Amino acid sequence: MTDLQRPEPPQKPDTNPQPAIPNQYSFLWLSAAIFLMVLWMQGANQPQQQEVAYSDFKEAVTAGQVSEVTLRQEDIQGNFTESGAARFSAASEPSNTRFITLRPQTDDPALLPLLEEHGVTIQGARSGRPWWQELILGFLPWILFLALMFWFWGNAQKRLGQGGGVLDFSRSKARRARKETSTVTLDDVAGVESAKREIAEIIDFLKTPEKYQRLGAIMPKGILLVGPPGTGKTLLARAIAGEAEVPFFSISASEFIEMFVGVGAARVRDMFKEARKDAPALIFIDELDAVGRSRGAGLGGGHDEREQTLNQILTEMDGFEAHENVLVLAATNRPDVLDTALLRPGRFDRKITLERPHKEARAAILKVHARKVPLSDDVDLDQIATRTIGFSGADLHNLVNEAALTAAREGLDEVNTRCFEIARDRIILGETREAQLPPQEREAVAYHECGHALMAYYMPNADPLTKVTIIPHGMAMGVTEQTPRDDHYTYTESYLKDRIKVMLGGRCAEKLIYGEVSTGAQNDLKEATTLVRRMIGQWGMSEKIGPMGLSIGEEHVFLGREMGQPREFSEKMAELIDAEIQSQLLSLEKATLDFLASHRDQLEALAQAVLKQESLSAEEIREILEHSPKETAAVESLKSGSPDHG
Repeated sequence: MTDLQRPEPPQKPDTNPQPAIPNQYSFLWLSAAIFLMVLWMQGANQPQQQEVAYSDFKEAVTAGQVSEVTLRQEDIQGNFTESGAARFSAASEPSNTRFITLRPQTDDPALLPLLEEHGVTIQGARSGRPWWQELILGFLPWILFLALMFWFWGNAQKRLGQGGGVLDFSRSKARRARKETSTVTLDDVAGVESAKREIAEIIDFLKTPEKYQRLGAIMPKGILLVGPPGTGKTLLARAIAGEAEVPFFSISASEFIEMFVGVGAARVRDMFKEARKDAPALIFIDELDAVGRSRGAGLGGGHDEREQTLNQILTEMDGFEAHENVLVLAATNRPDVLDTALLRPGRFDRKITLERPHKEARAAILKVHARKVPLSDDVDLDQIATRTIGFSGADLHNLVNEAALTAAREGLDEVNTRCFEIARDRIILGETREAQLPPQEREAVAYHECGHALMAYYMPNADPLTKVTIIPHGMAMGVTEQTPRDDHYTYTESYLKDRIKVMLGGRCAEKLIYGEVSTGAQNDLKEATTLVRRMIGQWGMSEKIGPMGLSIGEEHVFLGREMGQPREFSEKMAELIDAEIQSQLLSLEKATLDFLASHRDQLEALAQAVLKQESLSAEEIREILEHSPKETAAVESLKSGSPDHG
């Protein structure tokens, strides 16, 4: 039973039935039967004959015991006289006069004179099979070929559905959701309450349209779900399929495109045609940007398959009438690349933005995903939500699943807090690698990470320090982890500068200890340079450049659009921006280096502790840094009895 709950009318008997599709295996069976018939007929028409040696055959001719022979290229067949049959036949078959003998490889010139001398009737025969066998065996490969063609055709019929055929590419591939398979409801969606209210209104409109129509309201023609990957756009669409009591068709935008021109537009027409038949209905198009990208943004022409598909979608949506009640629901994580014609009212009237969840939303999402997971008493989902800033809904689902996998791997009956900590480290830091670094490189990694940690600990606007480790995780040789206190939506200039100092702390620590730097700070320098460039060019955080918002550091999706945009600043301004970026980076590096030099004793103590224990928590780091340098040795001796975390 589909999502449409009203009873369907009784089906009328088909007065013009279509011819049945032949079974694809029938031709295979027919071919096999013909082949076996040929073999049977060849054996049935072959008379019973006994095989004799060539020398015995010549002796029988000399004795006058051969009446006639048929000379063939490979053998000699013939009839014995009664005396010859009595001589060579078995006791059970005394009347068998037919015989056959194989001819020697070298021609026997005395055979014909011998046969003529004893009055043997000589006949000739064509080599090969009879004409009727040649005819049947000549057609047999074609019969097998046709059988295979029908076999492939029959399988294609099963895949494409009823009455399509192999070449029916224009049929829509939209899948119709059914009530028994659509188990997700709005109760399974958490953390997006505003979006749920919007969707609940649409579902209510589909169920009771007269409530809105009496006030002159019409149903929106399209709803666009916008948000980063993993924020629940597709999950929300699945919930609509489970809640709505109308037909629900879902398809990915990439399924419209084929190698044949015009197929995508034909599939769009067929999909809307099917939806109109069952109106009111919902159509969900996932990853709309696959066909909805802005037209004319490339370097070449615009008459391609994707743009034809987009044009057809625009036509179908704009051609809706009020009584049709077909709603298009689409999802994308790249709204900036969509064609402006798609976004205007009358096509996608509403845009629902799904952001990464805040703390309360993360806690609600964790509770939804942990409903079927046995949790230990020490698990505090609110505390886990606090430590998962920046996680999307998909990330939180993955966190719960990884924690459950960790508990199963360790043979536990419940998932405890430690399992969540291990799962969080696996997601954020990456899997632990068994990399054996040389002592010199291991020491350099320790000083590098402790440089990050020291700056993160002392900078007043930096995010709080969580842990530091020199155990390789993922692609990193060491990790310094910071966790923000709260969700950030805007950033101050002081916060960004302290963040850059933390990034430069590892490189400055190497420079302070060894007098030179290594390649380990490559990613730190890249991130710091990008951040300073955006501070100066986009956010106006420079006294020399002033409050100018330039498209510096932005990524252009289309090469054609980037080349077509006019330049926003002169060459002189570009030189000034580059000089300001360099000046700020040098100034921040000098401040970081001076700070580490004034805290070198603490840097040394922290590095020695990390080398010994490999991982330090925030509490252990605080204990080391809050002691004076003279007391550091005592602290280290006290820690020597702690377990090795490596």
